[in-house]
Amino acid sequence: MQANALTMQADALTMSADALTMQANALTMSDDALTMSDDALTMSANALTILILLFYYFFSNP
Repeated sequence: MQANALTMQADALTMSADALTMQANALTMSDDALTMSDDALTMSANALTILILLFYYFFSNP
């Protein structure tokens, strides 16, 4: 009986560790998604800057 109880406790600890690992993986994926979103915003801002500079270049000098 005690061996079965210890086995069940070990299984519960393993499942708890697995759950913590999944939470850590989810946080990592969330951080990666935020990084990609930030990169996309940076690229969008860079593209807008280039468009503004091109507009200025073509329309400022008659």
